[in-house]
Amino acid sequence: REKGDSWPIGRAGRWWLARSLACLDRRLRDLGSRLIVRKGATLTVLRALIAETRAEAVCGNLRYEPDVGARDGEIERTLSADGCQAAAFNASLLFEPGTVLSRVGRPLTVFTPFYKQCAAQDEPAPPEAAPARMPRPRAWPKSLPFDVVEGSGRKRETHDFSQFWTPGERGAAAAMERFLERGLIDYPTQRDRPDLVGTSRLSPHLHWGEIGPRQLWHAVRDAADAMGKRALAGCDAYLRQLVWREFAHHLLCHFPRTDDEPLRAEFEKFPWRINRKALAAWREGRTGYPLVDAGMRELARTGWMHNRVRMVVASFLVKDLRIPWQEGARWFWDNLVDADLANNTLGWQWVAGCGADAAPFFRIFNPARQGERFDPQGDYIRRFVPELAEVPDRWIHAPFKAGPALLADTASKGTRAYPAPVVDHEVARRRALDAFASMRRKGRS
Repeated sequence: REKGDSWPIGRAGRWWLARSLACLDRRLRDLGSRLIVRKGATLTVLRALIAETRAEAVCGNLRYEPDVGARDGEIERTLSADGCQAAAFNASLLFEPGTVLSRVGRPLTVFTPFYKQCAAQDEPAPPEAAPARMPRPRAWPKSLPFDVVEGSGRKRETHDFSQFWTPGERGAAAAMERFLERGLIDYPTQRDRPDLVGTSRLSPHLHWGEIGPRQLWHAVRDAADAMGKRALAGCDAYLRQLVWREFAHHLLCHFPRTDDEPLRAEFEKFPWRINRKALAAWREGRTGYPLVDAGMRELARTGWMHNRVRMVVASFLVKDLRIPWQEGARWFWDNLVDADLANNTLGWQWVAGCGADAAPFFRIFNPARQGERFDPQGDYIRRFVPELAEVPDRWIHAPFKAGPALLADTASKGTRAYPAPVVDHEVARRRALDAFASMRRKGRS
């Protein structure tokens, strides 16, 4: 963690990073090189390594998060002043921030115009081929073990997501091939279904740089060309999602305070409230709303959550419970293996209605109806909320409507009964709309 870094890597991210670094080291050794891991302030560590290896140049990939971008700029200037050639390259985005702007040169805060501007640009160039060999120093510097990033003692994490994920470049390539072969054609119709494998699940690989957006862009294009018209809709829908990811990063670069502050300043006056008991129920997946609880338990168990469900659980937190979106953003940051500051910020502000191109505040997801629509047989819910496994289909999305007897019957040996709802959704909805109206009145006064 760098001094001043307000978003150090979360616990799920540390699990992924340790394994990704080990995979990168094996790949580098195949090329005659190896990975060196050190702890400390980045500039201090780099200067020491330059002295030890007599390196004449330092190359890196650009990052655009506010704290990290400022740090990397200072590193580049300092190393150049030291007489070491320093260069940084864009590998994480399709287009550099500042190259996709409105006609008058301003940042675009609505997605559709942003998407059109991206489409008007030259198509992202395909990535270069990987080198066959890499140069090595005369003597290898000392290195720490890769699992140092997971911490030690009390800070060391005990969860293991290896049943669900294969970090590293090869894991990314395998996930991409599975998606192109089995998921691309049906992507438009199945990507909103958490009960199906309808998404690419490439988000952590993209975030950790194990696959690049340009690499994925051209792989999807090539696969769609090979499959013909039947893959056209899937190709367009997936590439649009890559541009949505791009939109998130451009926004955070142009509006760096939005990681913790609403883009729409009037939401500073929104009457949020902190209910610690309700927040704990949300985190633990015990709100009494099955789709919400399934999502939160999927997050705890796998380090990931389906995107449709992310919207539902976020809406429940900020609108049904009226807990500040920052609380949810921090929880996601710590528990997602694909925790990405730009995407996390955009997603939470979109749901809360306080960000760029946001959903209007009065769009309040009904968890039961969302479940009926996107998990029609309740398979997703039963997978992650096992105490509801025997609940009849008619009650699976709202078991509280069947009465307390059904909830009591969900208890089994070693498990608690499924809880009653922490709030009445319709009552909470009206209160949220009243709070929004109150904020608007204050804004006019």
